[in-house]
Amino acid sequence: MTFLLAIDDTDTLSSRGTGRLARAIADLLGQEYLVLGVTRHQLYVHEDIPYTSHNSCAVIHIGPDAGGHEERIFSLACRHMRDDFVKGSDPGIAIAELAAVTPEVIAFGQDAKQRVLTQEQARILAKRSSIRLEGLGGTEDGVIGALAGIGLAATGNDGRFIQKGRIREITGPATAETLLDAGIDLILTLEGMSVTTGMIQVQEGKSVKPCPVSGKVVLFVEKRNGTYRAVKRD
Repeated sequence: MTFLLAIDDTDTLSSRGTGRLARAIADLLGQEYLVLGVTRHQLYVHEDIPYTSHNSCAVIHIGPDAGGHEERIFSLACRHMRDDFVKGSDPGIAIAELAAVTPEVIAFGQDAKQRVLTQEQARILAKRSSIRLEGLGGTEDGVIGALAGIGLAATGNDGRFIQKGRIREITGPATAETLLDAGIDLILTLEGMSVTTGMIQVQEGKSVKPCPVSGKVVLFVEKRNGTYRAVKRD
């Protein structure tokens, strides 16, 4: 039984970002449960939507051993978020069993990438779908992105991993073999060719950001001047 725990709108321009908070929560939960990874999902950028810099949400993927522990997982995450609350933010959090995420919730997530949605829509849908959704401060607008994150992560084909296996430990250029050993399933060119050997160029000090693709962790690369360069995709 895999669970998705999504958070949104937890930061301000001068504070740590939602992704960093999600990784901290993942580390906390990882002390008791198997955390499969953390994904970032891009939402709609529009003048009618208050957001910090990029309007993205983050989702923590929690493994099969989480069955029956939903309440504790949610409680631990909420407590951490309240302890780390940033004044001026409007955080929301949601949790759902992956297998129980409905097409309606997935559609909500996809809509959140291209149009303005409301708290009321999110709360009504969450209640109808038996998804626990809560606001933890401010205007609580983060409930919109939190529910959207659940829907998007459930597709297995949206966003990118900001934490997976040991990939964050590897920064700068690295061999394909090293990256595949660190938690990436496939390295593919934009044309769909598999790469299993050679150096992958990444900005110094940065780690690669692979994408979920049909249940696989895929790093996309492009070939430039005889070498491969990691491509960041949403």
